[in-house]
Amino acid sequence: MVNLSINGREVQVEEGTTILEAAKKVNIDIPTLCFLKDINEVGDCRMCVVEVEGRKGFATSCIQKVEEGMVIKTNTPAVIEARKIVLDLILSNHDRECLTCTRNGTCELQNLAQEFYVNDIRYKGERNRHEIDDSSPAIVRDFNKCILCRRCVATCKNVQGIGAIDCTQRGFASTISTYKNKSLNDVNCTFCGQCIEACPVGALKEKDETEAVWEALRDDNKYVVVQTAPAVRAALGEEFGMEIGTNVEGKMVAALKRMGFNKVFDTNTGADFTIVEEGNEFLQRYSNGGTLPMITSCSPGWVRYLEMNYPELIPNLSSCKSPHQMFGAIIKTYFAEKNNIDPKDIVTVSVMPCIAKKFEKTRDNMSGSGYPDVDNVITTRELARMIKQAHIDFVNLEDEKFDVPMGEATGAGAIFGTTGGVMEAALRTVYEKVTGNSFERLDLHEIRGEKGIKRATLNMNGTDIKVVVASGLKNAQTIMEEIKSGKADYQFVEIMACPGGCVMGGGQPIRTSKERANIDIRAKRANALYSIDEKSTIRKSHENPILKKIYEEYLGEPGGHRAHELLHTTYVKREKYKLD
Repeated sequence: MVNLSINGREVQVEEGTTILEAAKKVNIDIPTLCFLKDINEVGDCRMCVVEVEGRKGFATSCIQKVEEGMVIKTNTPAVIEARKIVLDLILSNHDRECLTCTRNGTCELQNLAQEFYVNDIRYKGERNRHEIDDSSPAIVRDFNKCILCRRCVATCKNVQGIGAIDCTQRGFASTISTYKNKSLNDVNCTFCGQCIEACPVGALKEKDETEAVWEALRDDNKYVVVQTAPAVRAALGEEFGMEIGTNVEGKMVAALKRMGFNKVFDTNTGADFTIVEEGNEFLQRYSNGGTLPMITSCSPGWVRYLEMNYPELIPNLSSCKSPHQMFGAIIKTYFAEKNNIDPKDIVTVSVMPCIAKKFEKTRDNMSGSGYPDVDNVITTRELARMIKQAHIDFVNLEDEKFDVPMGEATGAGAIFGTTGGVMEAALRTVYEKVTGNSFERLDLHEIRGEKGIKRATLNMNGTDIKVVVASGLKNAQTIMEEIKSGKADYQFVEIMACPGGCVMGGGQPIRTSKERANIDIRAKRANALYSIDEKSTIRKSHENPILKKIYEEYLGEPGGHRAHELLHTTYVKREKYKLD
């Protein structure tokens, strides 16, 4: 243990603790900007400087380790002035059009400027000007707003293991860019959106589709159907000041109905279809000597990653579309026929926690009806903006239910939104199909939790089925290398591109670096979904009554001809970099 003093308070912490962490233990707040716990701890921005008695200059508290007898001051006039100078220098080369920025009100730089009462820019001079990269279907990159904190770079490299972006050039010309300054569309970006979540300002954002949705809602000739992913209801409330992990399903449905959607459906129903199709596909492969291990295909960022980095393992991917794409296909075929609506007049809108879903809807073989399964994808953040534009008092809305019958879903569909949920839901169905017995141990805790890789074995009629769950692309790489080298003996693999699964998707509400360091956001959001599952009357996808009805009336058998046409897809090898 090390003894030190911070602002006159005696502190005792473990050796190796940083000044920043030591200060936090006694509720002394030190501002940060480039710091991202366990991801980007480099001390580049200098916002966290402090004075250490007996030393010249300032110490950078996010990387400086404590020493015995240290006397530290965090808020002297000299420290405050140093931080204001840092802010002035950053703002002097920053696009300060805050009112029109997507991060207005949630920008960490803006918050610091308000805290330090920056009411003028002292260092006016030359500014860099950059073209905005908006050619990808998912992410917009605006370097005019970048502050060179490198949080996005560290996340892409250290968390996802991709490295699609990096700091290039030197000095005043330094930029965060891609290989040969190509568009994100033409490099090894997976569109997971974790860089957006890491960015403290508005330099990275999702490609906005809200105006396209408003346009559809204004068109009296269009029948607009919206579906919402499970993870959205566990996070949307945060955009309205509600506690992290609050389940706002009823308020969300009420808001969507007030916005004018013709039908409000639950993507959890689509997840039930995915489980039945995926479970059937696994059983066919397992029983008939098909390609194993079978890997889930619900995460489009993960699918794009495999297509670019492990194309030889494409045969291992399940051919199932993701839940919202399956559901979109069903809406434009079965639902359209039942309600005598021409599918060309239906606009399907998916509310997703995921940026990569915007890319996914543009893939080939995503038009089961002859029209796109999904027309528009908006993120949780985009939905929140639309609700605010509609001037809806979200917090005080009375709960409403999804429209029937396509809003009926099981608890298994709900847990799709967290890491391990797809596997857990699938095993509930697969176990009963294999053994003919009821699966009573519905909560598979061995594949739940925050660990990036989780392995488990489930005995089915004397046969062990070995499964593995990985979230985050760096962890996915570990599993892929095991499979590629022949060292893996798994039969079933679940991969989610985002660490923690969809609840931590790139389209979810953005939390500050301090919140990310101090709150287990993933656990709070995931617990909301597990609670939905636990309270559900039906917790197995294959027991969903509307699912049974649609198979009987329209799709036929799981994996059958029509089901395969509408609910399955194909994959292609992709180059990591588009050649000139």
